[in-house]
Amino acid sequence: MCGIVGYIGYREAYPIVIKGLKRLEYRGYDSAGIMLYDNNELLVSKTKGKVSDLEEKSKDLNSKATIGMGHTRWATHGVPNDINSHPHLSNAGR
Repeated sequence: MCGIVGYIGYREAYPIVIKGLKRLEYRGYDSAGIMLYDNNELLVSKTKGKVSDLEEKSKDLNSKATIGMGHTRWATHGVPNDINSHPHLSNAGR
């Protein structure tokens, strides 16, 4: 099971996506991640734990990106850890 939040618009995506993830947190997820698309660059932060852990880890992304998505999940396959958290990237970082 998972919860996914996305935003494309004119406002800064990070606070909108984080707020959306917090609204899903009552479901008891064990990891969370965020991806921002800023000037053709993917900025990704993910961690095991709660959305507040993700906020602490991602506070230095320092992006004004207006495109972003967040993902929370239960580890239904693989242990809950930073590497296994979503969103996943390819080996090439895409």
